[in-house]
Amino acid sequence: MTSVERLRLMTKVARLYYEHGMRQPEIARHLSLSQAMVSRLLTAAQREGIVRTTVMAPTGVYPELEEELERRYGLKDAVVADCAVDTPDQVLRDIGSAAATYLETTLGRDEVVGISSWSETLLRMVGSMQPLRRTGQSHVVQILGGIGNPTAEVHATRLTQQLASLLRGEPHFLSAPGVTGSPEATGAYLAEPSVQETATFFDRLTLALVGIGGLFPSRLLGESGNVFSAEELAELETLGAVGDVCLRFFDGAGKPVVSRFDARVVAMTLGQLRRVPRSVGVAGTAEKVDAIRGALEGGLINVLITDHFTAERLVAEPAPDAERAQLQKVPS
Repeated sequence: MTSVERLRLMTKVARLYYEHGMRQPEIARHLSLSQAMVSRLLTAAQREGIVRTTVMAPTGVYPELEEELERRYGLKDAVVADCAVDTPDQVLRDIGSAAATYLETTLGRDEVVGISSWSETLLRMVGSMQPLRRTGQSHVVQILGGIGNPTAEVHATRLTQQLASLLRGEPHFLSAPGVTGSPEATGAYLAEPSVQETATFFDRLTLALVGIGGLFPSRLLGESGNVFSAEELAELETLGAVGDVCLRFFDGAGKPVVSRFDARVVAMTLGQLRRVPRSVGVAGTAEKVDAIRGALEGGLINVLITDHFTAERLVAEPAPDAERAQLQKVPS
């Protein structure tokens, strides 16, 4: 068979398969060819450029944004949710729903899942989830103290309890405030057997679900009472803080901000968070961009779930240089 005849046959087979929807056995019978020959011709048609595969992303799906976030910040995964309007309530609703789908589709068996308290986004996530039909022994661990204002405290408890119920896992509560009145009070809480038992899971997490806070507290966190005063926050800002995860503050490069306030926090540390195999940050909105970028730059999270408005802001800035990218990989 000459090259021209072979190309003609490749084209005929490709048109029957891709344009007319015929299956390979049908094509083989129709053209009196073996099925193996049909398969080889289809492969050759791709190699010769006769067939070109194009993936067309549907409206509301952002693969290029996700890939750019993954490339720029060295992420394992990025999920960019479609969002009709760039308002806080809409963003929280949409990324909460996206996070619910992500967790439902990626959760393995026997996971040890950490979840931070006082996150409106994670509340939306849990509210959007369906119970999972699965076997295994999962654990759901509260990684930030959940005692606070009684009205708000129910959110922290419900968040851990409801997620454990949805995952058919065992809940572990951190029965302490997120912020205590003094380092001595923190020590007293950490000495409690129930707190110690929960804290032993911090180094065993296979998955962490965390909100990313700006320097100034969200509505839910403010209502909980687990906040620093305006004067204390101003001091943290002077020290370079741009945001927090589990009330552990960090700067624009994602490095922990060393302050006298850290000793008053009952939560897992940023160093522990970095060591979690899958640390998922669920956050968005314009006012949190600096905080989210800091968490990404510092490698505090390796999966980001956000909205497309926030994602566009995160990739609009120049990419970090090679030296800074290398520094962020160094554990602290």
